[in-house]
Amino acid sequence: MSWIDWVVLFGTLISIVVYGVWKTRGDNNINSYLRGGDDVKWWAIGLSIMATQASAITFLSTPGQAYTEGMGFIQFYFGLPVAMIIISVFFLPIYYKLKVYTAYEYLETRFDVKTRMLAAFIFLVQRGLAAGITIYAPSIILSSLLDWDLRATNIIIGVLVIIYTVSGGTKAVTQTQKTQMAVMMGGMILAGILVLNSLPSGVSMNDALSVAGKMGKLNVVDFTFDLKNKYSFWSGMTGAVFLFLSYFGTDQSQVQRYLSGKTLSESRLGLMMNGLLKVPMQFIILFIGVMVFVFYQYNQPPIFFNETLKEQVYETDRADDFRAFEDEYSEIFAEKLTAVEGLNEAVRTGDELAIEEAKTAVNALQTKSDEVRSRAITLVGEAVEGSETKDTDYIFMDFVQKNMPIGIVGLLFAVIFSAAMSSTSSELNALGSTTTIDFYKRAVKKDGDDNHYLRYSKLFTLGWGILAIIVASTLSLFDNLIEAVNLIGSLFYPTVLGIFVVAFFFKKIRSNAVFMGAILSQIVIIVIHYLNTQDAAGIFTMGFLWYNAFGCILVVLFSYLFNLVKPEKPLEA
Repeated sequence: MSWIDWVVLFGTLISIVVYGVWKTRGDNNINSYLRGGDDVKWWAIGLSIMATQASAITFLSTPGQAYTEGMGFIQFYFGLPVAMIIISVFFLPIYYKLKVYTAYEYLETRFDVKTRMLAAFIFLVQRGLAAGITIYAPSIILSSLLDWDLRATNIIIGVLVIIYTVSGGTKAVTQTQKTQMAVMMGGMILAGILVLNSLPSGVSMNDALSVAGKMGKLNVVDFTFDLKNKYSFWSGMTGAVFLFLSYFGTDQSQVQRYLSGKTLSESRLGLMMNGLLKVPMQFIILFIGVMVFVFYQYNQPPIFFNETLKEQVYETDRADDFRAFEDEYSEIFAEKLTAVEGLNEAVRTGDELAIEEAKTAVNALQTKSDEVRSRAITLVGEAVEGSETKDTDYIFMDFVQKNMPIGIVGLLFAVIFSAAMSSTSSELNALGSTTTIDFYKRAVKKDGDDNHYLRYSKLFTLGWGILAIIVASTLSLFDNLIEAVNLIGSLFYPTVLGIFVVAFFFKKIRSNAVFMGAILSQIVIIVIHYLNTQDAAGIFTMGFLWYNAFGCILVVLFSYLFNLVKPEKPLEA
């Protein structure tokens, strides 16, 4: 990167940290630290909710996923507006009525302390792991692209977040996320415009869309019902709805965002803003990935997008074999370029027979190209022992570095860092709050004053920040980072959501029954996932999004059965 890019990158990051600390100076009470002072406007809540979910993984993995698999991932978000309506109607009024600091306080009112602590403990485990991933995910990519040490990158991101999150708590997180969302979406929209402008002269938007569509990248909706299918209309409207109910309704990192609202109506509007804008936002990011794919139909793409690892291959005794794959890849590209231009011409003339013939030729060459690329990637793994060869998360930023103008490169790296900071700050804030309220205040020291709990909230937030950096420094890369986060959520969220569903809708079921039902359901989900990973034949495969619906239903079912076997006297919540 040029010195201008470095100035843009670090100028943006330092400004965000300073702004967060400055905006919360003098706020030294527990209500402001944990609930943001109860005066946040609906649009700020909406931006904070979106920024919490839009981690660096969103901007690293999503374009790469669209590049390789098309737009189908957008179906994951189809159920989001439905989930926002359900939470606004059923969850929010209870949280506001009880004036809780964390979602799990309600569970003690409805059930008992052990159920509250079980849900809070599951949250700490799940979100503690996720916090490590949200630091590690961008670090492993950025350290390679910027030629930085991985652990140093983890520490830089972690320390920047810790400074303002420990200093100002919820209020600092909300204030900085407004700026971070402006940087993130402004940068990505600018990137999208520049990608389109990078297409060759004479290639229109209609040409680009035709190529993307004929090559299967605009496959937005799949109505096929298949439990093995990770992303379809049905998984988006069932499993994903349950995941969103869990995440936005019971995960403290999100609950804490809208509990800071000035009124119940402000919080509801913030949630609905998220429900309405998140799908278009994801669509834009996926579409950028598709346009990068189209760009590489006219410009020679690298056979492997992790340049650092590729340079290591050149230094091994397999270098000649790898270069042979590159030569074959280039030959296929030249042939495919001619076929793509033929497809464009056929579309312009409207000759259906010519269009079908050109489409068949282009896709056959793309398949051939993918096969050569796959063999080359296998060779990388053999040449550099222990290397991670999955390179889809490098696609977008590799494109940025090689094709974007000076200044924009630094801005888009700032987008990735800002996204990492925004989601991590919410997670650390929520982890510190849950530890303070649900464990320390409830079980260790019940009679402390506000200053005491404020001090310990900061200490716990700092502790979780350090732990997240440690976790980030010991992780190994998943096949796809955005799927890694959703998978971890799908393993743990169903149990917590099931507890809340029982609490809200099954008043006769009491604490012991739901406690046992939750534990048994969690075990079942983990066993199912283990069987999925061991089932090479694909007989038992279940897409992980389906865990969310299945696990939640199991909690309700098991709780109901345990309550029948040993009923307890019902209490009104």
